[in-house]
Amino acid sequence: MAFLFRLIQTCGLFMALVLLAIIVMLFPNDFRQIIKPVTSYSNDPLVVLVWNWPFLTNFTAGRDVCRDLYAIENCVLTCNKSMFDRASVVAFHHRELQINISDLPRETRPPNQKWLWVSLESPSNIKRIRQLNGLFNWTMTYRKDSDIFIPYGSLMKRSQHTNVSIPKKSFLSTWVISNYQKKSRRAKVYFNLSKYMQIDIYGKSVKKYLAKTLLLPTISKYAFYLAFENSIHKDYITEKLWRNSFMAGSVPVVLGPPRVNYEEFVPSDSFIHVNDFPSEEKLAGFLKDLWQNRTRYEQYFNWRKHYTVKMHTDWTERFCTICTKFNSLPQSKIYDNLHDWFHK
Repeated sequence: MAFLFRLIQTCGLFMALVLLAIIVMLFPNDFRQIIKPVTSYSNDPLVVLVWNWPFLTNFTAGRDVCRDLYAIENCVLTCNKSMFDRASVVAFHHRELQINISDLPRETRPPNQKWLWVSLESPSNIKRIRQLNGLFNWTMTYRKDSDIFIPYGSLMKRSQHTNVSIPKKSFLSTWVISNYQKKSRRAKVYFNLSKYMQIDIYGKSVKKYLAKTLLLPTISKYAFYLAFENSIHKDYITEKLWRNSFMAGSVPVVLGPPRVNYEEFVPSDSFIHVNDFPSEEKLAGFLKDLWQNRTRYEQYFNWRKHYTVKMHTDWTERFCTICTKFNSLPQSKIYDNLHDWFHK
């Protein structure tokens, strides 16, 4: 378009139109290239800019990582902030934002660029979110009602049923805990439950560390694992269930959102919910009786005949997924009150 304006300024409107008609007739292909806007190339890849890679780790993968690793075409994933004006989506991981809220882009935001708010933390562990009201178009969290849903884990349907293999059990129950807060609900439940049954504790809080390679083999020796979430919120079901319980082969005793919320993700007979019992004493009695009844105990593993566990821990895969969702997301959406949405 700048070419047309210069032509008009130099020759006047009438002569410019005459010359323009001649150019179109003689050089139609060249003319189309002259006037074609930069943003209209249909084959241009979608650029996803991650403003700060989660937990400030370095992202060093190449330009075609989404294609090479996940078969997602036309998707460029980058942390190069100089590509801000070319990015269709800019993703912001909240942990880094709440450390330095002033790290938001200072450049003028390009028209139609979408800002994506990303977090796997619960509302109880989020700070400085009110300052982000009115900035973001989309959300990517563990919540099912997010624009892009990224759970901690999920069950994948097996192609065919298989026999269930249950690790040999030598002990009753265990809990791996790194952040023990005496006033938290999970600490209180543990304290009361431990009065009536043996619970072996590992983790930072008791200075009894388990290396990553020993975590699942150690838990697998226990009949039950205390999958107690650090806070209770809708859909907040973390690796405590998916990895520490299901993948280890220990029946989870869960403390988190209501049972009905868990049942949106896993079979009802795959876990035991603390809220199903009027007291910790009753819960302890149930667990001890269940361990002694092998037939009943093994029923909690029936889900393994039909499903396998998939852990969603790869941030590169999560961000590449944005490209597959882009065209289906609302293009005019904005979170005027991100705080209230996340805390509802």
